[in-house]
Amino acid sequence: MHLTGVGKRYGLRGPWVLRAVDLHLPRGALIRVEGGNGGGKSTLLRVVAGVCEPTTGSVTERGSAAYVPERFPPELPLTARRYLTHLGRLHGLTGRESRRRADEWAERLGFADKIRAPLRGLSKGTCQKVAVAQAFLAEPDLLVLDEAWTGLDQPSRDVLDGCVVERIEAGATVVFVDHDPRRLADEVYETYRVEAGAVVAAIPEARAIRVLIDIDTGPSPELDRLPGDPVREQNRPGVVRLHSSTAHSDALLRHLLTTVPGVSVRAVHREGDGA
Repeated sequence: MHLTGVGKRYGLRGPWVLRAVDLHLPRGALIRVEGGNGGGKSTLLRVVAGVCEPTTGSVTERGSAAYVPERFPPELPLTARRYLTHLGRLHGLTGRESRRRADEWAERLGFADKIRAPLRGLSKGTCQKVAVAQAFLAEPDLLVLDEAWTGLDQPSRDVLDGCVVERIEAGATVVFVDHDPRRLADEVYETYRVEAGAVVAAIPEARAIRVLIDIDTGPSPELDRLPGDPVREQNRPGVVRLHSSTAHSDALLRHLLTTVPGVSVRAVHREGDGA
């Protein structure tokens, strides 16, 4: 997905909220957006999701999209199940499949006992669960989450974390805002900050410095259970390269040297040092 020269303002003479934004949001990537209150984060997410059109520039290769807004409007004369079923059909699902998925997500997010209740009578937390369910219902190519964890209880937050990882692994692009800097930190591909209408790349703390570890080893099931779940690539025949954050690199080295049979550590580099 690409944003090219995107600008956004509200009204003909309104101030520019976004200016000349160029972004590439790859498939299978988790993208974090940061910035101060009122700085344009939500506007950027709305443009990315297709909820509002840019004033200037273009958005291409979006694919199917779903969006969880910062505030979910519960004042609809529908039950949660009818609402989810209706949205499923709008996304191209049959009525039967929409109902099945609605029930499945209600069970997964913990509001199955309230799925036949009117939206307007649900608590804020349950409404937020409905908002999350509608976004995942049709397995979109692009998932945009604006403070989607806010209002959820801890078990539901944990479920949402897992659901996001599942969508990434399925090849979807996920763009999110959340007040917790630790949210899915090890999964984030790139972080952008919205400042004075511009969108600039930031370096998340967990990715600021990464370590490359080259090891001599044959096939081993132990390589599937390494501390920090490092990215693994076959660097050359007989040599495996592990990409680890510094937060896990010491534990990873200890594990390799003491637990994995037949491993010899060839080299350790900092990413970007020309290794």
